[in-house]
Amino acid sequence: MKLVIYIHGFNSSSSSFKAEVLARLIQEQRLNIELWCPDLSHWPEKAVACLIDRISGHPIKDVTLVGSSLGGFYGAYLSQRLGCRSVLINPAITPHAGLLSYVGRQKNLYTGEEYEFTHEHLHQLERLYVKEIKRSDKLFLVHTTGDELLDWKIAAHRFEGCRRLIVGGSDHGFSNFEDYAEIVLAYVNDESAS
Repeated sequence: MKLVIYIHGFNSSSSSFKAEVLARLIQEQRLNIELWCPDLSHWPEKAVACLIDRISGHPIKDVTLVGSSLGGFYGAYLSQRLGCRSVLINPAITPHAGLLSYVGRQKNLYTGEEYEFTHEHLHQLERLYVKEIKRSDKLFLVHTTGDELLDWKIAAHRFEGCRRLIVGGSDHGFSNFEDYAEIVLAYVNDESAS
């Protein structure tokens, strides 16, 4: 059985719209896929350790990560480190710089958890930054041109050797993800992409 791990973004949770779309499609189509959507720690190194722990119990060829925004940043790191495949949806490229203005009190939009976002969070993100993408065959970039937070051209340049789907319009949350979710699941089931 294939394992898909949905990795949510900054201040999001397992209740993400995109995770729910994938879960519904997997169930409706009776696909032989186990979907795991954890609520991750706001501490980057704890979040990544949790994901590595789950991945380690599965054959790496059967694991696909689907990461959105900050989750895409984690997915890129884990693909390069472990060799699993990742779908990067509107991924954060340099969150250690991009999230600087968020230092201070934060509240998770879904869980209501309140916490202090600190410079140590940024340092942990910087340690996870992959300077050079060496396993481009393990990555599938899906980016919307209408993303109001992250520039799709920067992501397209960063992941230029990877499989890519650039979607015209939409937004950072990928509000029309339902129209593209089957493409993501086809990639999960594509044996030639392993």
